[in-house]
Amino acid sequence: MAAYDKADLERRMKGAVDSLTHDLGGLRTGRASTTLLEPVTVEVYGAHMPLNQVATVSVPEPRMLSVQVWDKQNVGAVEKAIRSAGLGLNPINDGTTLRLPIPDLTEERRKELAKLAGSYSEKAKIAVRNVRRDGMDNLKTDEKKGVFSEDDRKRHETEVQKLTDATIADIDSVATAKEKEILGK
Repeated sequence: MAAYDKADLERRMKGAVDSLTHDLGGLRTGRASTTLLEPVTVEVYGAHMPLNQVATVSVPEPRMLSVQVWDKQNVGAVEKAIRSAGLGLNPINDGTTLRLPIPDLTEERRKELAKLAGSYSEKAKIAVRNVRRDGMDNLKTDEKKGVFSEDDRKRHETEVQKLTDATIADIDSVATAKEKEILGK
């Protein structure tokens, strides 16, 4: 059976773009939103868990997030995870509740968010390149097994590269649109 599966490569590359779009959706340009904290993972009980599995996140005011930690022992870990997530948020500890005021979007804050969007974009590109590498490796394996001739392998490699280039162009357009939104251009 052939290890190369073009449909699987397309699905995985599209997944990288979808993940980027989801992550960029969490970057808000001024209002509080629970999606802002979705990329935050907390180290509790000996494992890394998404924030929404150890606390309830709500929006009590337009410029304030509230994180109600379920287990009092995890408040410090949640606070540390939010601070180290690179979102520019400073939690205010109020017992088992952490209040997160959303800072005004100063020029400096906008640049930080644009930089964070760029890092999300770069991670998505790396994921796409890893999928391309897997596809190329599978093609070489199939050629050695006799599933493809050398000419077929080269033709498929060209298809994989075109798919990679198109996906990276999609990532660039999504990231550029978000950076323009963040910077207010």
